[in-house]
Amino acid sequence: MSRTHTIDRKTTETRINAELCLDGSGISTIQTGIGFFDHMLTLFCVHGGFDLKLAADGDLAVDFHHTVEDVGLVLGEAVSAALGNRAGIRRYGFAVTPMDETLAEVAIDLSNRPYLIWHLPAMTEPADTFHRGLAKEFCRAFSAKGGMNLHINVRYGENEHHILEAIYKSMGRALAQAIGKDPDRGGVRSSKGVL
Repeated sequence: MSRTHTIDRKTTETRINAELCLDGSGISTIQTGIGFFDHMLTLFCVHGGFDLKLAADGDLAVDFHHTVEDVGLVLGEAVSAALGNRAGIRRYGFAVTPMDETLAEVAIDLSNRPYLIWHLPAMTEPADTFHRGLAKEFCRAFSAKGGMNLHINVRYGENEHHILEAIYKSMGRALAQAIGKDPDRGGVRSSKGVL
C-alpha cells in the first residue's frame, strides 16, 4: 500500500495544495512562484524518489518568506501523515552529497522530536533572490511538522547555489533511507514502543 497524503492549507498569506506519495519514482509538478525554490523541491523529490504535486499561491509581493515557510509546514505534515504511526520504518537516514566544490551531509531521525541543526560555511555569493535564510526557514518548518530531528552540516562550499542544491539532494536521500521499510521490524524502532 502506497504511503500518501493530500493537504489543502489556506491562510491570509498563502494557499497551498500538496499531494505527496512517499513510495513514488521522483515525479513532481511544483509551482510556488519561486523558480529556484521549485528547482530545490524538484531535486528533493528526484533524489528521494517521492512523487509530489504542489501548488502554492503566496504573498510574493511582500517577500518569499511566508510561501517558503508554509510549504515546509505542509510538506512536513504530509510526510508525518503518510507515515502514520511510523511502524516498520528504519527511522534513521543519512546522506553525504557532493556538488562540485561543496559537500553537504544530512542526518534525519523520524523520532517525533522536531529539532533542526543548521551548520553552513561563512556566507558566500547569494543564489539569485533565494538565499540560505529562506532554506533554513523551510527546513525548520519541515522538521517541526514532520516530527524529525534534521541535522544539516555543509562541510565546505563556496557557491551558494551548489550549497543549497547539495542540501536538498541530501535531504531527499536521507529521508528516503529513514522511511525505508525495515523487513526485520514490525513495530516502531524505539525502546519506548512508540515514536
